[in-house]
Amino acid sequence: MSYETYFQNKREQHLDELKQFLTIPSVSALSEHKKDMIDAAKWVAAKLETAGLEKVEIIPTGGHPIVYAEHIQAPGKPTVLVYGHYDVQPVDPLHLWETPPFEPSIRDGKLYARGATDDKGQLFLHVKAIEALLDQENKLPVNVKFCIEGEEEISSPNLPAFMKDNADKLAADVVLISDTSLLAKGKPAISTGLRGLCSLEVTIATANTDLHSGTFGGGVPNALHALVSLLASLHDGQGRVAIDGFYEGVPELSSDMREEFLKQDHDDEQLRANLGLEALYGEEGYSFVERTGVRPTLELNGVYGGFQGEGTKTVIPKEAHAKITCRLVGDQDPARILDRIAAHLESHVMPGARLVIKRGEQARAFNMDPSHPMLQKAADAYEQVYGTRALFTKDGGSIPIVETFSRILQAPVVMMGFGLPDENLHAPNEHFNLDNFDKGLLTIVAFLKQL
Repeated sequence: MSYETYFQNKREQHLDELKQFLTIPSVSALSEHKKDMIDAAKWVAAKLETAGLEKVEIIPTGGHPIVYAEHIQAPGKPTVLVYGHYDVQPVDPLHLWETPPFEPSIRDGKLYARGATDDKGQLFLHVKAIEALLDQENKLPVNVKFCIEGEEEISSPNLPAFMKDNADKLAADVVLISDTSLLAKGKPAISTGLRGLCSLEVTIATANTDLHSGTFGGGVPNALHALVSLLASLHDGQGRVAIDGFYEGVPELSSDMREEFLKQDHDDEQLRANLGLEALYGEEGYSFVERTGVRPTLELNGVYGGFQGEGTKTVIPKEAHAKITCRLVGDQDPARILDRIAAHLESHVMPGARLVIKRGEQARAFNMDPSHPMLQKAADAYEQVYGTRALFTKDGGSIPIVETFSRILQAPVVMMGFGLPDENLHAPNEHFNLDNFDKGLLTIVAFLKQL
């Protein structure tokens, strides 16, 4: 029986199973869902056992458990470590969902539920691909391990230590992850880079109390004035970050990579219109896909302070706040970037204002050479199923654990995504296009057989 026929015969059963998975509200960020997290881990472990995996374990951590399984019966063949996550984002705002987030429904060839594309649906493809290979051939063409966590949506606080302590257990020739997207419908892509990340919160404090703007205005420092002046100093007029040393470690964009970006045929004007913008904006000299894929950024995520209620209150606020994140590329060191931002802020703060900086997340960028044989085989597998070879892209987002896998296990990471950019991951009405559910199963089988 062909794999196309096998998966078609099993399609309704597989979708019913995936719907069961999606009914579990495994929101890792909210403590009230702790039991749901355990239930989701048990569900994954049970499906791995049913698929034919061995040594299935649910491993406790300081947070949510890790699920491990393996099938090591192909001597001399490569070992593939499949990574995924069973946790999902919170569902707020709930009123914007057309159907309840944990009551999966299929509409217009799309499966709607929280976690449908990020990452339960894509993780499920790997379980069923392995099950199909064992059912059809009574063996796997490669050795396989699974490492499935429940904390990806909260930055994987416990997985790096688990990896370091279990490097031999997790050792593999390639790490396989499906937690990214195609470029567009029918246009597969393999990400060869993810931007790193660092974050900080800034507080400006002035007087020991809010002050009357009539009595004190013009004679004392205003925390909001001090903050906006400080934030305005972070960029120059050409869209570049104006912090000394910020671009240290940023690689030059090669002509080959620029050509690869051009192949994406990105429509900047259509994007501008879709977003209701007068114009796109960014660092001069780079296209939209270059700015968002291979250039570093510094963004204000929140700025607040003073009176924000209805009407007017003539007050000089005593404090103001900002939340800042940077996306990093190449060899930029997140700790050094935070040092340089802090030094810049301290040297530019207005007299009479006190500065407090709280540092947050830190993650390095991830990069792979697209000529690596594992990536080339993945591109071949996409072509076999989709009829068009995958393009090699750089993603602007951050999946910090990818760089950690690459560094600790010293193995190439292949990111074979089957989502689409418009599937509302992290937003209301998250969904997974079932055309990519069908093609994803076949592509994973093709990739493992090619290895």
